[in-house]
Amino acid sequence: MNIDFIRQAVVSNKYEVSQHAERERLNDDLSIVDIENAIQTGEIIEDYPDDPRGASCLVLGWASDDRPVHLVVGFLPNGWIRIVTVYVPEPRKWEPDWKTRKRGGRK
Repeated sequence: MNIDFIRQAVVSNKYEVSQHAERERLNDDLSIVDIENAIQTGEIIEDYPDDPRGASCLVLGWASDDRPVHLVVGFLPNGWIRIVTVYVPEPRKWEPDWKTRKRGGRK
């Protein structure tokens, strides 16, 4: 997984947002600009190379208003990426660095 590849896909508009990610984006009051900003400012914090739906990774980045944002990014065979889900992480589930899950913490 390579953050530069993900960033380039966004800059080139070679990405799609899943229906699930769209619902989550709206639930957390995130804009498309927030998603793009999170990727441009982000870093990969977890890799999921063996995901049965295809290789993906978890990116931590920042919304335009400085909220932390987590995005699961999948890689498509055509060279595009898919935003599988996106959310503002919950403090009760993540350490203050937003990179480390608290014991027993899932999204």
